[in-house]
Amino acid sequence: MHTDRSVCNKMDNTKEFIIDKAFELFLNHSYEAVSISEISKAIELTKGALYHHFRNKEELFMAVVDKYLIIEELDINTNNISLIQFIELCVVKAQDIVSKTVGSSRSFIPLNLLSFFIDAFRHYPDFSAKKNDLINSEINKTKKILDQAIVNGEIRSDINTSVTAEMFFTLNTGIAKNLIHGNMNQKLAIDKLREQLLEFYKLLKI
Repeated sequence: MHTDRSVCNKMDNTKEFIIDKAFELFLNHSYEAVSISEISKAIELTKGALYHHFRNKEELFMAVVDKYLIIEELDINTNNISLIQFIELCVVKAQDIVSKTVGSSRSFIPLNLLSFFIDAFRHYPDFSAKKNDLINSEINKTKKILDQAIVNGEIRSDINTSVTAEMFFTLNTGIAKNLIHGNMNQKLAIDKLREQLLEFYKLLKI
């Protein structure tokens, strides 16, 4: 006997299965190259069954992005953290993001991860606005930490904290480059990011 709850669970599981399979296709081939027919074939469901869960390819793609490109702000008190502590938190956050986005699979070509991000900006109308707001928030947060680090005597007082905050953000986004150079080895990519941030920190210290 099928209860309403069991039917809902089955539908939810099917929807998640579709999203996961579509992610592999979008990541390996790009948004434009993947057709509804190819998605239908990969999930072994008819187009009608697929459209029961998603109205079109764009809606499915947005669901994929929402699940796999989750990049949240660091939840920290900018008034009560040193710059060196902030750097370590950035590394931990980068590790979490990479783990959720790439997972344990090594079947993906590293450069495709960058293409997937670009596709998200091109084909997900709200993604760009949301991420731009996030970027500005993270840069402003970093600037406050840098300003406090100057007051506390942790770093030099002659630096431009606005520009330096942008440089910190750029270094953090370099995790994608590290993944490419490290052939998708997550540990090597994270270790390299930590090394880069600590080297930058040395330049700022008194």
